[in-house]
Amino acid sequence: MSDLLKSIDARTRLAGTNKLEILLFTLGINQHTNRRETFGINVFKVREVMRTPAITAAPEMPEAVEGMVSLRGVLVPVVDLGKYVGVTGTSARDIMIVTEYNGHTQGFLVEAVDTILRLDWAQMRVPPDMLTANMGGLVTAVTELPGNKLVMLLDVEKVLSETTRYDDDSLLFKDIEPIDNAERYMVVFADDSSVARKQIMQTLDLIGIRYTGAVNGRQAWEELKKIANTAEASGRKVSDMLSLVLTDVEMPEMDGYILTRHIKSDLRFEGVPVVMHSSLSGMSNQQLGISVGVDEYVPKFEPQRLAKTLRRLILGEVEAPAKAEPDKKK
Repeated sequence: MSDLLKSIDARTRLAGTNKLEILLFTLGINQHTNRRETFGINVFKVREVMRTPAITAAPEMPEAVEGMVSLRGVLVPVVDLGKYVGVTGTSARDIMIVTEYNGHTQGFLVEAVDTILRLDWAQMRVPPDMLTANMGGLVTAVTELPGNKLVMLLDVEKVLSETTRYDDDSLLFKDIEPIDNAERYMVVFADDSSVARKQIMQTLDLIGIRYTGAVNGRQAWEELKKIANTAEASGRKVSDMLSLVLTDVEMPEMDGYILTRHIKSDLRFEGVPVVMHSSLSGMSNQQLGISVGVDEYVPKFEPQRLAKTLRRLILGEVEAPAKAEPDKKK
């Protein structure tokens, strides 16, 4: 398993090409379908794959959280994905996929890892309503491989939201205030995670801004073209009708990098800022966002920071410089 991810750093070159690599894994036999279903997770979010070390039970944890493990001196929560998905009566899930989101590290217990598959985001489709309902909204994208093999990309943000609870709402939205004359402003956002979309909408509702949401870059681009066509027909600038675009990075059919390139290469959208909103923590991903024209990068699950960024870009506010620390005399 150590060889499986040995070239992960080199895979950053895929970003911005509308391609991705996903690590395939299984959780066991689904008792409802009597099949061993295949899931996937983006390699960018995988730190390592390993045999599960000793797990220390922790009190008052959600049912799917087995406890904590110590990785190089850091305590990491461990989620049994089989329990979370509802796959029971299978062989032991003794392999752990260590992932990182927004600087948070956690382990996912799985039955087996298969291989790393390189795909184009255009091959990843928005899951049909029936699958979304059956999986409780856990799947953000699906693709079919030869032999009628279905691969489901997990909404890891939803898993983490409901298990590790690091995005507890109690303080996240504190002190977010509305913008004056907020009804004048309009935001289009794109994100394939239901949890992320909910947080974005809650943030925008508190600010008071009008918005339209999309589940992927392709859907967002279609909406943006409609706005541009309406602006042209009425003799207005797009920037008079659209204040900002907020986009995730990983999305089926069209990712955030390609969406940003479309926007920045279309002169009709001149003056419309694009903010990238992602749980990918790597600096290389942020730099790539800048290279395709992104105006700002904001990590997910930081609504206060997102609100501050939106306010500054939409209102054209200048960010105040940090105050210098006063000299301390001994």
